[in-house]
Amino acid sequence: MTEKFNDERGPLYRSRHGCILGVCRGLADYMNVSLFWTRVIALAMLLFTGLWPVLGIYFLAALLMKPEPAMPLVTEEDGEFYNSYTSSRSMAIRRLKRTFDNLDRRIQHMEDIVTSREYDWNRRLNS
Repeated sequence: MTEKFNDERGPLYRSRHGCILGVCRGLADYMNVSLFWTRVIALAMLLFTGLWPVLGIYFLAALLMKPEPAMPLVTEEDGEFYNSYTSSRSMAIRRLKRTFDNLDRRIQHMEDIVTSREYDWNRRLNS
């Protein structure tokens, strides 16, 4: 079940490899255009509209755009976890804790079965 989660366009993320907060690179990747022309358009808007409106929009976009995942999202479950993590880190941490607690309980149950006296007798009798 390794179906690709992202469609060919992919979601809009702020790039981790951009010069200033990765907004232009993220937009270029999302729209599948050249990074050079994206930066040229951003610079032209900065020069022609004034410093504050474009800088305000740029930093607002940087705050609203989620950062690009460090690892590619392969399954839909990976995408759901990443979105929950970027939306609410405390909720994602609780989800991870619940998963590891369930795993710990299952391992403890297996250890109890393997170390019980009945297991030892069954193993000796079935040999």
